[in-house]
Amino acid sequence: MSTTNIVILITIGLYLLMMIIIGGVFSKKNKNTDDFYLGGRKLGPIVTAMSAEASDMSSWLLMGLPAVALMTGIPEAFWTAIGLAAGTYLNWLFVAKRLRVYTSKVEAVTLPDFFSKRFGDQHHIITLVAALFIVIFFVPYTASGFAACGKLFSSLFDVSYTYAMIASACVIVLYCTLGGFLAASTTDFIQSIIMTVALLVVLGVGEAVLGGFGNVFDNVKNMDGYMDVFKGFSVEKGSIGSYGALPVASTLAWGLGYFGMPHILLRFMAIEDKKKLKLSRRIASIWVVISMAIAVVIGFVGYSLMKNGIVPAYADASAAETIIVDVAKWIASHGYIAAFVGGVILAGILASTMSTADSQLLAAASSVSQNLVQETFGMKLSEKKGVWLARICVIVISIVAVFLALDPSSSVFRIVSFAWAGFGAVFGPLVLFGLFWKRTNMWGALAGMLSGGTMIFVWKFAVRKACAGTWLDIYELLPAFIIACIFIVVVSLLTKKPGEEIVKTFDDVKAECAAE
Repeated sequence: MSTTNIVILITIGLYLLMMIIIGGVFSKKNKNTDDFYLGGRKLGPIVTAMSAEASDMSSWLLMGLPAVALMTGIPEAFWTAIGLAAGTYLNWLFVAKRLRVYTSKVEAVTLPDFFSKRFGDQHHIITLVAALFIVIFFVPYTASGFAACGKLFSSLFDVSYTYAMIASACVIVLYCTLGGFLAASTTDFIQSIIMTVALLVVLGVGEAVLGGFGNVFDNVKNMDGYMDVFKGFSVEKGSIGSYGALPVASTLAWGLGYFGMPHILLRFMAIEDKKKLKLSRRIASIWVVISMAIAVVIGFVGYSLMKNGIVPAYADASAAETIIVDVAKWIASHGYIAAFVGGVILAGILASTMSTADSQLLAAASSVSQNLVQETFGMKLSEKKGVWLARICVIVISIVAVFLALDPSSSVFRIVSFAWAGFGAVFGPLVLFGLFWKRTNMWGALAGMLSGGTMIFVWKFAVRKACAGTWLDIYELLPAFIIACIFIVVVSLLTKKPGEEIVKTFDDVKAECAAE
């Protein structure tokens, strides 16, 4: 192994060691399952904001978005970023406070638990369905995170993908198992800082190498469609026509996913003081907008670097996902200090992946241990045994995810896109109607989850395949979200109204939120 790679490995190793130490520090604070899965609702506003966004953005921010901007120009990257920024802000504005108040009032520590108590589900049918959907979408989602880590280490150090992936998974599992939600949230906060540093360093180095942003934009502004938000573009094919209303709506629909993301919604539930959610909202929204803007500009910088031969010529967007990795390698080849900087950038990519994988892992484990084993199947455990069951579930789910990640050719971002759509359609409409429409009942809730989840599979694997290239070839989240909303409303209106106690709790929560 070269000296440069040794410096990079030491830098990344120090980062991983810090994550494990944090897990050990917080392990003593997990007295019960409420602590393990929700941190005892003790998160501060800054950690709440940054851990939510770090667990949201994942490696998509440092790999996916720059690649899209590099290979297709501004249209798709712009509308995707607008949709995600709007979804982030609206989620914090409308959902965060009411969900925090509601879950505290009904003493719910997981999302399925909240749904069950919100709709008076005495037989835990909603809990069962919601928990199963979380496992269905989160286990492969977690596997995609493990795979991304494995690919990174494998490409950097020319080691076996399988060993690299398993080693990465072990680190994530170790600090999650030890420290639970508080460890995951604290490490996510740190990881968000490292991600930001990585973005800024790559942007600065690219700008310096190319002689200023003026040269960067000169390289792309004359390509028809590259900088036009209403035109389609491809580096391989050139301008490919207009980017019309339907593609715009389909791309913006990514923002709908936020309303149903369990690992993000848990941060809303866990903040110590609901009055500080406004501060969290501002921090989160500003960070998301700035970081995505930088990621898009890095895509433009990457195009210029590619044209100047500093990074390889990418065949497509999938290949271009390594742009920041390639920039980090190029930086690292210029001496020991440069190798350390390159290591920080690569640690940022690793951090972006781990920050999502740890949150997904805990959400999936809570669904199994808390919602299925203890609530649905009625197994009563002491607080101490409950924590140990939670830790065992983290390990078991991780083992399953490792087996799913053994194939190095699997597409990380295709899995992420599908799982994002799944959560958005299954839980997003239900969260909104459950928080803001008093008439929503148990049967409407079940109908919404089942119809949304079913439509995701139908649209993804039947409609889009059969109608590729037509107006029906749109992101599955949009039609599935609409269908779920329709089913919630229609079935709720056709069945019995919620009971008086449920309505009273809804009114109390509404009044408490309005009073502050």
